[in-house]
Amino acid sequence: MKFLIVFVALFAVALAGPVSNEAYILKSDADVHATGFNYAFETSDGNKQQAEGILNNVGTDAEALAVRGSFSYVADDGQTYTINYVADENGYQPQGAHLPVAPEA
Repeated sequence: MKFLIVFVALFAVALAGPVSNEAYILKSDADVHATGFNYAFETSDGNKQQAEGILNNVGTDAEALAVRGSFSYVADDGQTYTINYVADENGYQPQGAHLPVAPEA
């Protein structure tokens, strides 16, 4: 009888299997063209991202991609953090309420 109880308990645990922490995509949009792009996606674990890129000064030596976007994620502490950014010929410039800000020069 004990063997049967142990066997049934082990069988139930095996059927339960591991809990999956994998996220899946809830929303995804994208558009890519010769002089730019835009995309956005959202996942089931609370991550979100969107960006838009434009090719400036097309056909010149100063041709450069300028990207403006944002992303959000849920951290281990349960807080949702959001970063808004610009990335262009002046570099990557992130902004977020949780990021330190350099003092004015």
